[in-house]
Amino acid sequence: MGLSRRSLLKAGAATAFVGGIAAPFVARAQSAEFSYKYANNLPVTHPMNVRANEMVEAIRKETNGRVEIKVFPSSQLGGDTDMLSQLRSGGIEFFTLSPLILSTLVPNASISGIGFAFPNYDTVWKAMDGELGAYVRGQIGKFGLVAMDKIWDNGFRQTTTSTKPIESAADFKGLKIRVPVSPLWTSMFKAFDSAPASINFAEVYTALQTKVVDAQENPLAIIATAKLFEVQKYCSLTNHMWDGFWFLANRRAFERLPEDLRAIVAKNVNAAGEKERADVAALNASLRKELTDKGMVFNETKPDSFRDKLRSAGFYAEWKGKYGDEAWSLLEKYSGQLS
Repeated sequence: MGLSRRSLLKAGAATAFVGGIAAPFVARAQSAEFSYKYANNLPVTHPMNVRANEMVEAIRKETNGRVEIKVFPSSQLGGDTDMLSQLRSGGIEFFTLSPLILSTLVPNASISGIGFAFPNYDTVWKAMDGELGAYVRGQIGKFGLVAMDKIWDNGFRQTTTSTKPIESAADFKGLKIRVPVSPLWTSMFKAFDSAPASINFAEVYTALQTKVVDAQENPLAIIATAKLFEVQKYCSLTNHMWDGFWFLANRRAFERLPEDLRAIVAKNVNAAGEKERADVAALNASLRKELTDKGMVFNETKPDSFRDKLRSAGFYAEWKGKYGDEAWSLLEKYSGQLS
């Protein structure tokens, strides 16, 4: 069953699980043979962490306590780039990361985030559970990491500002906007003539509050759970990118698990990912009214102007050249022609 919006945003049960937001969830294994850490950058109330807590308990039970996984939400172990380094070194064993940020290590991982590529979720899952996702997992595997089969959902991204609504591509001109630490994001907003600033998610609220930047972009679930409505007035439904989270494992740590335990972990991670997809889609679809009640002003946008601007600015042609013909043809198999 899907999780209710109230349970996700209030998350009384979730905070009871973790013993307070600042503490990691610890699976109740008394003498685990394998004790691993899973880190992420999202609030404990987000569907990712609600499903992760269920997941680690299922893994504990199915492995008879042999595998214990501790969940560290809310960037407790550092920013995205710090945690990616820890994952590679073995300091943490599991980490969920946007493919767009992962592209700082695995360049072609970000192809799923090309602006205005996917019109809806049906197209997204066909691509990411199909040939495009398999291609990206193969690229990730070249860097000592294992990507689980089912990518988790972050949602279609919307633009919030403190200064003005975004109605067409022209409204991005000169806008000081926070973007994740990812070349694709920076490139896209530069194509819109914006002034993008790469800032780790843990610092976004403060950057908006202190006016280091005037805008940011994220799915509605993150805007709500991170309380960005407190420091932003307008929410423009740009749907400019779909974003997800690859559930990544340090290969050495994952392969230390016997084959039967690896299968149990992978099965439960992928099952939790599919449940999280449904949660996030439902939550993003229902949050507009809740955020409006909290003072945000919503507006629709003119999608054709954005794609036209990216095409005329050479954005699609540039990234086709960077990704190469193989990757780009796999993307366009699902998105239709872009460049």
